[in-house]
Amino acid sequence: MTTDVRKLPTGFGRLWAAQTVSSLGDGVSHAALPLIALASTRDPMALAVVTAAGTLPWLLFGVLGGALVDRWDRRRTMWVADAVRAALLAIPAAAAVLDLLSIPLLAAVAFLLGLGGLFFDTAATAYLPDLLGRDPALLERANARLRGTQTAASGFAGPPAGSALLALGRAVPLLADAVSFAVSALLVRSLPAVPRPAPEARESLLRQARTGASYVFRDRLLLGLALRPAVGNIAFLAVETVLALFAHERLGIGALGFGLLLTAEATGGLLGAGLASFLGRRLGTGTALTCTAAVEGLAVLGLAAAPNAYVAGLALAVCGAGMGATMVLAPSLRQAIVPAHLMGRVASTSRMLAMCAAPSGALLGGWLATTHDVRTPLYTAAGLLLAMTAVTATMTSDRRIEAALRAAAAPAQAPARAR
Repeated sequence: MTTDVRKLPTGFGRLWAAQTVSSLGDGVSHAALPLIALASTRDPMALAVVTAAGTLPWLLFGVLGGALVDRWDRRRTMWVADAVRAALLAIPAAAAVLDLLSIPLLAAVAFLLGLGGLFFDTAATAYLPDLLGRDPALLERANARLRGTQTAASGFAGPPAGSALLALGRAVPLLADAVSFAVSALLVRSLPAVPRPAPEARESLLRQARTGASYVFRDRLLLGLALRPAVGNIAFLAVETVLALFAHERLGIGALGFGLLLTAEATGGLLGAGLASFLGRRLGTGTALTCTAAVEGLAVLGLAAAPNAYVAGLALAVCGAGMGATMVLAPSLRQAIVPAHLMGRVASTSRMLAMCAAPSGALLGGWLATTHDVRTPLYTAAGLLLAMTAVTATMTSDRRIEAALRAAAAPAQAPARAR
């Protein structure tokens, strides 16, 4: 992708601020909710239900949600979703004050928050290219900033704040997250209106959802972009499932050291997000995506073979850098080439594939660690990532990407691009 000297529009600053505030609230609740649930039960399966409930909306309604976003005004969808989530969090906060919190209530709230997140994230993904005029260079810069602040807010600042606020009472972190959603809703509501895509011929919601899904599966470039996070989630969840055990048994580190390992990965993610645009310009977006995927696989291989915590931390930082760059380059490219009227469905289909893959990765990691060795899931994950790199390299080549960008920039885009 080429460089662009134009500045990001002022409206992006408000969107950036909204997502930063919301990410901070997410980090607070991400740390506090498991501890709140732990106060109600010690049953691991009950705790897993609360965690899983937040992902279920993507599995059940992902593509349908994208079809609805493509029908609705995207700015309104975002601020309404955040306003509803702010009001929703008042329920468990009140229950905490009245000592009425329960696992079923927390699971229901987690599910509804996940549903609100589905609509907000899909609408935000579709709104951003409209706001930036679908300019590839501006999209990379904007996604780098969004990704970087999301990592900093939800990964660094939010969890310690959540733990600290929980000491003041179980309702406090929930109310803090509610305030973050309310502030985000106000900021999003002030965003500039963008032209809505021309309405399609009136079709059923299911038919429109199928159209969006088939658009991804029939386009080799979009399918390659979708396969990377799907296979990546299998690999990374296999690693995440056993990482704490690996750190304790093989690296000999405790809770503080494990926290530092995760911080190393997040730090790498920030660096990768910041370098993404530079890598795209110097290597070409397709080559950069192939290189970052290979780096992730090699870094996980290094983690599996790490003799001590220092090498493991370095491997996780390198892996995080690869992931950070990938999560800027791939969404930016998708936003630049997908027609506006399909953006919601394409984004939600890609996200749904990644979310569906995650549970299988967790099960795979647990099974391999149980039947073989705690390092086995890490070696397997590295193999999956490197195999995925080889399979998708031609699907996301520079030549294919340049052809897609030229087609998207054409005044009258053909209904179907070269595959």
